[in-house]
Formats: sequence, structure tokens, C-alpha cells
Amino acid sequence: MKHTLSVLVEDEAGVLTRIAGLFARRGFNIESLAVGPAEQVGISRITMVVLGDDNSIEQLTKQLYKLINVLKVQDVTEVPCVERELMLLKVNATSATRSEIIEFAQIFRARVVDVAEDSLTLEVVGDPGKMVAIVQVLNRFGIREIARTGKIALTRESGVNTEYLKSLESKL
Repeated sequence: MKHTLSVLVEDEAGVLTRIAGLFARRGFNIESLAVGPAEQVGISRITMVVLGDDNSIEQLTKQLYKLINVLKVQDVTEVPCVERELMLLKVNATSATRSEIIEFAQIFRARVVDVAEDSLTLEVVGDPGKMVAIVQVLNRFGIREIARTGKIALTRESGVNTEYLKSLESKL
């Protein structure tokens, strides 16, 4: 199962290297990684997606807490969260296909950020499922390049689980 971990660390040189080393020594692959400043000066938030069962993730969390600069580790996999990714996507676009690609971009609320004679570059922001879906739709035009950020996530203070609400809507 994929787990999303949110880790608050002191913003010092080498912290990310020590965390990555811990994961490597334990045989874990980090599928997604995003690092940036947190709400407090001198603190960074690392959001990562890791494949593992509940027990191994619990052990990994305990190991993370042993690292000096780690302040807080939270597994937000089962917690209601707001999750986002950013993707830049360069697609082949001829004069005949350009308008169709732009229509698909509008459906996915993507923005055209660059136009060339034979390609379009789109900016897509949303949950990871949206990224997979737009790639599948635009694949037939020929995707030249993809650049994706890692997933970022914050817990919902409201406690509303939007994934649960989506599943209810689909049943109606």
C-alpha cells in the first residue's frame, strides 16, 4: 500500500540526505518527494509517498524520529487531506489537433503555458489521479516530455473526507 508521510524537519544542510539514506538502508523506494519551507522559519516540510505495509511504515516512522533534525512524522494516508501535484506536459500539436488538445486542457482545468509551431505545453494542478487521467487522454497526440512535482498534502482541519464523499456521489 502507498503511504503518504508528512515530516517536519529543521531546515539544515544534510537533513534530506540522512532521511534518504535511512530509506535506502531499509530498502524503501521513495515514489514521490516534495520539500519546501513550512509555516515556521527554519522548519521545512517533506512530503513523501512510500510503498509498504502498516508495520513497516510504523518502524520507518520510529527510525525517522531517531534522526536529530526530525521534529514530527505523520502518516496522512488515512487522514482526510488536501493533496496536490503540479505537472508540466509537452504534447505534439499540429494545426489540426491544437484545438482538440486545448479543449481537453479546459476539461481538466489545465493551462496552456507555451505554444510552439508543433507542440503545446500544459500546466496541470490537482490530485494524482487527475495527472494520470490527462496523460491517458493526451497520449494519442504524442507526449514529448513530462515533469512532475511530488505530491504535497495538508490535513483537512474540517475533517471532511472528500474521497468518501466522491464514492457516495458515484453510487447515486
